[in-house]
Amino acid sequence: MTTVDDAAAGPKRRLTRRQRTRIIRLVQYAVFVAVLAVVAFTADWHTVQQGFFRPDVARSMFPGVLVPALLNTLAFTLGAFVFGLVLGTVLALMRLSEVRAYRWVATGYIELFRGLPVLVVLFLVGYGIPNAFPDREIPGGVYGQMALGLGMTAAAYMAETIRAGILAVPKGQLEAARTLGMPYGRAMVSIVIPQAFRIVIPPMTNQIITLTKDTSLAYVLGVTAANVEITKFSSDVLNARVNATPLIVAALVYLVITLPLSQVVRRMELRAARAR
Repeated sequence: MTTVDDAAAGPKRRLTRRQRTRIIRLVQYAVFVAVLAVVAFTADWHTVQQGFFRPDVARSMFPGVLVPALLNTLAFTLGAFVFGLVLGTVLALMRLSEVRAYRWVATGYIELFRGLPVLVVLFLVGYGIPNAFPDREIPGGVYGQMALGLGMTAAAYMAETIRAGILAVPKGQLEAARTLGMPYGRAMVSIVIPQAFRIVIPPMTNQIITLTKDTSLAYVLGVTAANVEITKFSSDVLNARVNATPLIVAALVYLVITLPLSQVVRRMELRAARAR
């Protein structure tokens, strides 16, 4: 029998999916705030500040050698990008060639350098080639070695990106140009490749970001004070001052370079999505 109290209570009300989601989200926020509160009240902030954020150490790095180190980092990045872009374009065209030997060579190069660590390639360029050919030097010293080492690896990735961009151009563009009597090479250079580059600008910008970070490996080539880059300079200051502040400054400088590029990539992707 149903009692009077049970009848008054009526059926139990169940939470809707939206209400359950809201409760779970509130619990997650509460846990997050609790963790932040624990860290804020238990950490020794004076020791952290002295170990990682000493203003006097940071000021000693400016402008000094840090600005030349920044310029060297940008020079390494630009040289490697230009070399990789030219070589990557050639490899992409070889991959699309009707000549089977060209496709084999391009595929072998791409698979090889996509599988090799950048550090190994830099050792090969900086020490392997000079030992094999002691009478010849790579032009530009460390700048040339960085452009060659980073560019050879970047070209393997750029080639696949450019090839995808060329394939994304409607075939009718090339066919129309050939119908008008334009040679295949002229049609590719004048019509297809410019459209392909507009398509691949966002991933190419990501490649610039990757190259900027890879310039931190320049130390393996034995850089001097004239061509030191950001990471090497910061590590030297770290060893001299026995403090982690130089690495924090170096990280912030890298972020100043890469974050605007990341924003550019997002804007380009949004614009391309609207256009489609």
